[in-house]
Amino acid sequence: MTRLLPKRLWSWAALLFGLAYFILPLIGMTEFSLKMRRGVYSFDAYVKVLEDPKFQETFSFSVFMALFTIVFGVLLVVPTAYWVRLKLPRLRPYIEFVTLLPLVIPAIVIVFGYIRLYNTSSWLPLTGTAAGTNLLLMFGYATLSLPYMYRAVDTGLRTIDIATLTEAAQSLGAGWGTILGRIILPNVLVAVLSGAFVTFAIVLGEFTMAALLNRPAFGPYMQLLGANRAYEPAALAVIAFGITWGCIAIIQLVARFAPKPATPVKDL
Repeated sequence: MTRLLPKRLWSWAALLFGLAYFILPLIGMTEFSLKMRRGVYSFDAYVKVLEDPKFQETFSFSVFMALFTIVFGVLLVVPTAYWVRLKLPRLRPYIEFVTLLPLVIPAIVIVFGYIRLYNTSSWLPLTGTAAGTNLLLMFGYATLSLPYMYRAVDTGLRTIDIATLTEAAQSLGAGWGTILGRIILPNVLVAVLSGAFVTFAIVLGEFTMAALLNRPAFGPYMQLLGANRAYEPAALAVIAFGITWGCIAIIQLVARFAPKPATPVKDL
């Protein structure tokens, strides 16, 4: 017991140091955001931010883009991960490598590639219209969130015996659409929600792609406000942190309801 005591002290010390490293700057930023009215604490900065038409426009735009990105990501990742685990297990290392590429390729490289490929002089001038540019931005967001969405879904698929479920559904006459939509997706819904909330947080804070594609997103608005105001950017940062932490809390909450296999399921 006496030998374990120093290790526990070091563990607690490291934990407290980490908490202080992350929490103290946030406390200072939050306190600063409340000092817009000289001499007293107030929520004037938060009121100004929330009443700003630009905030409402950019935040609603990013929320809608996040929802579209989540739907696109689910439609892309769930069938792919399911088919790879069911029929193409030898391709799993290559698929995992491809899904990791967005972590090592900067977002600015991706968006410059989009601009070169889909500008107004290309064969598919998507950047010539607002709808086409929004579509490109959604593809970019889906690319950035691909590593997290794919791993969340793949982890969820590991908890169920997809081969048995597929064979049982096919024996009852179900097609592939029915199997995916009514059997596989409900069983990995918690994993999909985890990936969806991570995607939402990524879209809400992304700056590079939205700025270079000149879209009214939340990330560029935060940067513009930070360059011209003092207290409002701190309030906006607190709001953004709150939204991100809310997503993390929801992920932790829904993860408790993840299905646990009664017996270990061997990887296909």
